[in-house]
Amino acid sequence: MDIITLHRKGLKQRAIARKLGVSRNTVKKYIENPDFAFEPSQPRNRKSLLDPYSDNIKVWIEEDSDYTATWIYDRLSNMGFIGSYEIVKRRVRRIKENYHKVAYMRFETEPGYQAQVDFGEFQVAKPDGSVLKLFLFSMILGYSRKMYAELIERCDLPTFLDCHIQAFEYFGGVPEQILYDRMKNVYIGKIAGKKKFNDTLMGFALHYGFKPEVAPAYAAWVKGKIERPYSFIREGFWRGYGFICLDTANRDLLTWLSKKDERVHGTTHEVVQDRFYREKSHLNILPRQAFDTSYRVYRKVYKDCTVRFEGNSYVVPHDLVGKQIILRVKKSTMRIFYNDCLVVTYDIPKGKGHLVQDKRFYEALRKDREMNKRKYRNGRRIKGRANYTISPSKPQYAMDVQVRPLYIYDQLVEEVRP
Repeated sequence: MDIITLHRKGLKQRAIARKLGVSRNTVKKYIENPDFAFEPSQPRNRKSLLDPYSDNIKVWIEEDSDYTATWIYDRLSNMGFIGSYEIVKRRVRRIKENYHKVAYMRFETEPGYQAQVDFGEFQVAKPDGSVLKLFLFSMILGYSRKMYAELIERCDLPTFLDCHIQAFEYFGGVPEQILYDRMKNVYIGKIAGKKKFNDTLMGFALHYGFKPEVAPAYAAWVKGKIERPYSFIREGFWRGYGFICLDTANRDLLTWLSKKDERVHGTTHEVVQDRFYREKSHLNILPRQAFDTSYRVYRKVYKDCTVRFEGNSYVVPHDLVGKQIILRVKKSTMRIFYNDCLVVTYDIPKGKGHLVQDKRFYEALRKDREMNKRKYRNGRRIKGRANYTISPSKPQYAMDVQVRPLYIYDQLVEEVRP
């Protein structure tokens, strides 16, 4: 358009080319054919040295999108590529831009319908230079975004379920559904096309009346409501926090979360506590009795009236010998059950090789007369004495044995001879 305008003003082609910094041929082209200015430029299909290797580059990026252009360039050079690194870098950037274009559907849950649970790892630097590893359990309500969080030392199943119980008590109710990662404490796998959950977790879910669900593999965005708050806690509470002990840290964490509930949430644009007041009435009520989260271990009672657990022996009543009993173990306490009856409660000692007993059990064994009769034969212990054995079969006829001299048999032989 500039060329045509200057030409209409009377400038020569040489002057227009000098003024606009283009060649005279370009000026002549648009003066002779002004319509070219309104036609879109046609892309030129130029061949590239990378064209024979395009499929290789796409396969590598689909395999792992973290492969860099440098890594790809080194592999292509080994395959005979003679081009420059710059064209590889431009091609890789263009492919990755298309590869990373992923769209997600935003969803919000109804009040009281869903909560999300996750674990995170935190570290404490001790004065001696060692590092104490802690884990953060957190549960967030999907509608109000109210969160419960607790620092723990172990990720075992009893502790995991205890955190659930404390979260339910903190919220004052139970949601309809809880969404988890595919953690071993929750998800076993698919069996016959159906999701298989941990049996203890299923019993826990039935007791509290919620349905467990797992997010798809490698799909962290499905649990975005619980994933994002981890950086919120890490940067807002944990960074620079003076750790004293676990109990103090958990109290300070809940106090900090309570203060943060007064803020306007960036997604809902409402105060978290106000939305929680509306959601709380939709939560299911808590059961009257809390779930027993202790380990369940089955053992058979030996003849010495003991059961073994982790290198120690525990004495039980002698009438349970040969029967299977249940050990309910939690922290440093063991409760022993037979069927649904509690037999005894023991403190688990430190170390191995201990005999843990209640003296009443062996005293009852000594006073059991029936047991002593079976062991000592009516109270007299038979030692080193053989018993007579009687053949069960009897002869059919009575036999009379006589003693005779030998010459009688010789006479009998002579009489028989002809």
